[in-house]
Order: sequence, then C-alpha cells, then structure tokens
Amino acid sequence: MSPTVDDLRNEIRLAVGRYERVESTAFTKEALAAICDAVDADIETDRLPPKSEMRAAVRRRTDLEEGDDPDAAERPFRKAELESLAASLRSE
Repeated sequence: MSPTVDDLRNEIRLAVGRYERVESTAFTKEALAAICDAVDADIETDRLPPKSEMRAAVRRRTDLEEGDDPDAAERPFRKAELESLAASLRSE
C-alpha cells in the first residue's frame, strides 16, 4: 500500500529532526526551514521567509520544479513531490 500524504509529511519531518503530527497539517515554517537546511537550499535564516519562498527553494534544490508553473510556490507540496523529497532524504 502506498504511503499517504500525511505519512510522507511525517517521514520528512522525522528525517529533518522535527516531530510527527497526529493531525493532518501542512509543514510549519520551522519544518520547512529544517527541510531547507537538510537539502542545502539557500534561505535567509535571521528571519524565516514566507512558506512559498522556502517551498520554491526546496523545489529548486531537489529538482522538483516542473516547468514554469507560477502557482507552484503558492501551493503545498503535492504527493509526487513529497515522495521524491522523502526518497532523497532517505538516501542521505
């Protein structure tokens, strides 16, 4: 059985040193910052940038970008993106 989006998010959270969430939620700014750090995505760390900027940095760094989709940064990661991100974190 394929993991759910919630399972993938929790796997990613644990891989970057964050904690599992019981309820279904998108990544917090702190979790996104930890993901950015884990994949060596450049973000400003004095003050956390908006979630959309951190998601865009992760997408660029992990080759998750698909063409020139201007709405990609504004939306949470899709399941295929989470699967790819989880796989890349497993291999590190």
